[in-house]
Amino acid sequence: MSFRILGLTPEQFRPLFAMTDLALKQLGAVRLIADGQRIPCRVSMEHAIPGEEILLLNFEHQPANTPYRAAHAIYVRKGADKTFKVVDTVPELLASRLLSVRAFDGGHMMIEAEVCEGIDAAKMFEQLLANPQTSYLHVHIARRGCYLARVERG
Repeated sequence: MSFRILGLTPEQFRPLFAMTDLALKQLGAVRLIADGQRIPCRVSMEHAIPGEEILLLNFEHQPANTPYRAAHAIYVRKGADKTFKVVDTVPELLASRLLSVRAFDGGHMMIEAEVCEGIDAAKMFEQLLANPQTSYLHVHIARRGCYLARVERG
């Protein structure tokens, strides 16, 4: 089964980069400079380049009014100007991590969840999307729980 991985839209984050550090702090966000660690941008699905400006902020990735409504910390690169969208390809950012993959139905209720190595993500996506009740998947970093991406049928 074909799948499509979607990053977040950059437009919702652009105004935050123009804010002062104090204003960001009031929102619970922090401006950082990438230091060479593998910092995953949720817009571009690329690791931040050392020296690049990034924001660490809380993001509501599951806004539906269900028991699974959720928000968690994410990173966004200042230079990320295009939403990541690919079909049947797992980017290195996902492939290089232990993932938690959660399947949701049309009512935004979680119906399945699995953990897999990122190199096995394509098989896991296909397996979970093969369930006709599955509407979409959310992918998280398994160890820290941070949201990474949405996966839909391709």
